[in-house]
Amino acid sequence: MAPLMKEIAARFETLHPGVRVEVKGGGSGRGISDAREGKADIGMCSRALTDREKDLQGFPIARDGVCLILHASNPVSALKSRQIADIYTGKVTNWKAVGGRDARIAVLTPAMTYSSTELFTTFFAISYSDIKTHQQVGDNATRITSLVANPDAITFVSVGEAERRAQAGAPIKLLPIDGVAASSKNIRSGNFPISRPLTLVTRGLPTGLAKQFIEFSLSSQVSDLVLAHDFVSYLD
Repeated sequence: MAPLMKEIAARFETLHPGVRVEVKGGGSGRGISDAREGKADIGMCSRALTDREKDLQGFPIARDGVCLILHASNPVSALKSRQIADIYTGKVTNWKAVGGRDARIAVLTPAMTYSSTELFTTFFAISYSDIKTHQQVGDNATRITSLVANPDAITFVSVGEAERRAQAGAPIKLLPIDGVAASSKNIRSGNFPISRPLTLVTRGLPTGLAKQFIEFSLSSQVSDLVLAHDFVSYLD
């Protein structure tokens, strides 16, 4: 969340001369503890609050969602979760085994440092070290470009980015998960399973500038920043 919040903070500062918003990373655990201990007015947490965190207030500002994509020419239209895990761990290596053509599957895998990788491996209960990678790829745009160049490839990307690229004519298809279509609408509603809320956290109900900043982060004034970071806004 830190890169997004830094840009939101910079925009907030331009509208409030004299106000400075300091954004520090460190993971969701730090965001929770700093908010709880009063070290920060607002914490960042890239998940929903748990039952053990009911003493805190959570304000989801966007959602992060990941989907699998295939080349549009690939006849496979859906994969079961077990099949996906088997493909990524090398137990299934040919598209024919999952209803596709007789061709070797090219697994395109982002680096472990990407948040999408964490979300993907957690959902499918895959250890990153067990993934059998054909090619390591970078950001969402690079992943899509690499897949378009290889009709037998599979990779995972931000739903928002994949949706926009498909609508712009990129020859890709977004696979459903557990029968739920990969779409911004389903992420926004919370129905798409590989997603999580990006949450701002406070120790009590926010007041003053903290309240103004959270309201700003939830407003249409930052929707373009949310989209630029390949997240899904809660706003239609």
